[in-house]
Amino acid sequence: MNQSLKFYGRLAAIAVVGLASADAAFAAFTVSYEAAGVTSANTANLCAALGTGTCTIGVETFDARSAGTGGFSTDYGTSGVITGSYSATTEIRQADVYGGAGGSNYAVTFADTGYEVALSTSLPNGVNYFGYWLSALDTGNQVKFYSGANLLYTFMPADLIALVGGCPDASNPYCGKPGWSNGNLGQPYAFLNFFSTESFDRIVFLEDPTVGGYESDNHTVGYVTGRSGTVINDAPEPASLALVAVALAGMSMTRRRKG
Repeated sequence: MNQSLKFYGRLAAIAVVGLASADAAFAAFTVSYEAAGVTSANTANLCAALGTGTCTIGVETFDARSAGTGGFSTDYGTSGVITGSYSATTEIRQADVYGGAGGSNYAVTFADTGYEVALSTSLPNGVNYFGYWLSALDTGNQVKFYSGANLLYTFMPADLIALVGGCPDASNPYCGKPGWSNGNLGQPYAFLNFFSTESFDRIVFLEDPTVGGYESDNHTVGYVTGRSGTVINDAPEPASLALVAVALAGMSMTRRRKG
């Protein structure tokens, strides 16, 4: 491992998952990230602890969705066990350098009100896992998890920088879109896993401040007891905010405006 990534590894150890920990008053969230270039969930690891045939997990790839803005419903391929209702402000775009895993469609918002995903399930323990490919991170990207009206957790741009490091950085494999030559090297791309001790039923993606768009793909939901990726569990330190500020400032200067 090069010295730059070692530094970010040490930074991750103190700046964990959830610098916005004040939001997590009702549930404890753990976040993990997959290896650079991975764009989908490792379902084998996520389901391993439950055993074959006992794990319910599904994915919305957006490939069957028409480009444009509008609401829709999905069962994530779970035969109706888990359903998600995407609000009318959800925008679907065809793959470009900013999003679209493997050349597929992806979801995006450019607004500070964003779009929401309302979840329902027949699973007795509810939904405790959500994963997605976060692409082209910018300083406005926020995702929030709710149970009813209660905000459980907010994942901020600084949180991802603390995990995978800042961009541009020629030695950081998370910089740039996988498979694209010189594909937006000023921003990180990573698949994230969110694990909660309490079930959640609503997720909101928003862009605040509105400096660009919040692109994501391969939304994966389920009830799991396994783990996947590099998991960070330490409590955040206030000093970590200062450590990531420089990386975020540099990243925001490279951010493009998109319409």
